[in-house]
Amino acid sequence: MAELYPEIEPHASGLLDVGDGNRIYWEECGNPQGKPVVFLHGGPGGGSSPTHRRLFDPAAYRIVLLDQRGCGRSEPSAGEPGVDLSTNTTWHLVADLELLRAHLGIDRWQVFGGSWGTTLALAYAQEHPDRVTELVLRGVWLADEQYFQWHNGGALANLFPEEWERFLELVPDAERHYPLAAYSRLLSSADDTVRLTAAQAWTRWGMSHAWLLPRPLGQPVLAASVLEVHYKMHRAWLAEDQLIDNAHRIAHIPTTIVQGRYDVICPPRMALRLHRALPESTLVIVPDAGHAFDEPGTLDALLEATDGYAHA
Repeated sequence: MAELYPEIEPHASGLLDVGDGNRIYWEECGNPQGKPVVFLHGGPGGGSSPTHRRLFDPAAYRIVLLDQRGCGRSEPSAGEPGVDLSTNTTWHLVADLELLRAHLGIDRWQVFGGSWGTTLALAYAQEHPDRVTELVLRGVWLADEQYFQWHNGGALANLFPEEWERFLELVPDAERHYPLAAYSRLLSSADDTVRLTAAQAWTRWGMSHAWLLPRPLGQPVLAASVLEVHYKMHRAWLAEDQLIDNAHRIAHIPTTIVQGRYDVICPPRMALRLHRALPESTLVIVPDAGHAFDEPGTLDALLEATDGYAHA
């Protein structure tokens, strides 16, 4: 089993004004003269963490992490009552990445994304293919209709029936076939108790099947729940199959796709669809992994990819 690189602290950080009243947190660590790489966290709204810095050789890479609009250390938090989310969309985040790249004086960078981060990485690369050296993608999410029926329409309850029943406890009977709108209302409530209770239920459902082998569930983060529901309600502002139909724009970019065989959050069919649309890409199916980046086989494949591209 591969090990993460040692703990490392940023040598630069800040809040970048990206407009619309938003400031996004960013940080840099590793080698200031190294190969630039930007890490795109999942969620939406998951935020970056110190562990994410350790996916890259600090002697070889100039490592850039950020918290996307509305989450983590970015301001304002989507978890605050009354925050305007109308300017928090996929395409605003794509524009934010370009502003950050220019702010840091980076010409081209590797883009590493996991889960929702793969969606954002693909959207960004397809808009700005000349700015991307490589793509490393873990747990591909294409935001297609089949996914929404699987994860939010009840099909996944075949594997996790007790957790699905718990998830539906807050949802009126008439909406239980597709509870996303109910959770959107609950998470928009003026009552803090209602919002937190909904965030707890939303987080439990998502985390109950994030790993192949169960782990203790983390504490709910209100901003993450709000943003995840917000993006799902709007289908991530993507047309059906948009990321597949536009794959030809990035066919020349070296791409590694790492996918857990038993990832039920982002099922492997999406990774295979992307690989078929990018026939020169490398697809690694990890036979004994779920969704999380730090499951042993998945971590091995991710570190192999970042190490392999470090001097490309």
